[in-house]
Amino acid sequence: TASPRAVPWVPDVATMVEMTGKALQEITKELKQYQTPSLNDKMYLHFKGWKCLAPCLREYSGTRALWLEGNGLSEIQNLDTMPELRCLYIQQNLLSELAGLENNLELDAINASNNSIRAISHLAHLKRLNTLQMSNNKLSSVEDVQHLLEVPSIGVLDLQNNKLEDPAILDVLAAMPNLKVLQMQGNPLIRKIPQYRKTVIARCGQLTYLDDRPVFEDERRCTQAWARAGVYGRKKPRGIVEVDEPVEGQGGGAE
Repeated sequence: TASPRAVPWVPDVATMVEMTGKALQEITKELKQYQTPSLNDKMYLHFKGWKCLAPCLREYSGTRALWLEGNGLSEIQNLDTMPELRCLYIQQNLLSELAGLENNLELDAINASNNSIRAISHLAHLKRLNTLQMSNNKLSSVEDVQHLLEVPSIGVLDLQNNKLEDPAILDVLAAMPNLKVLQMQGNPLIRKIPQYRKTVIARCGQLTYLDDRPVFEDERRCTQAWARAGVYGRKKPRGIVEVDEPVEGQGGGAE
């Protein structure tokens, strides 16, 4: 189901605190984790009121999953000593970009929803990245998502509730070779693409899930037949595959 448009995350700056080594040790002790920092493969650092990622975090070099949701972080830093990091949950912060992950080559999933990111960038080196969640950010143009073409491993993409309005963005999505799950609800472009669901399924041939429901094989076959009925031969605006609904009683053009 579609996620509702979230209220922008605005942390109380007056309550922001510094991350310290002592605070990290207290967290691991409370959760009955290892007191030797490098032995912990999960770090639960969400909703702590931290305004930056301090150098003390570098000691946790064995981290594979890192929860940083709901802090006041404006940049990603001091994660370069975590070469085994697989999952990064950094939603509900104050990020404007995704720089700072240059050494985290094993990343499989990033949740950067509910930030202030205006363009997808700094991910081309992540050859294993499968899941990217970018809902409730400030993406608006084709240029803002063009970088996705440099990350062909992405299979799950959440762009809900941004400001994407150019139908040509569909050209980018259609060129992603492994895209299987796509969330686009809450963007103006949905209203600008005629026959939105059929068009997206026809253009993105490997989708198994689109927005609020799965793409079953029956739907895919019908959509492909629908698209073969001369649709792609028409002159159309960039990014749009425009089609007419079949007239009742004429068989719908399916073969």
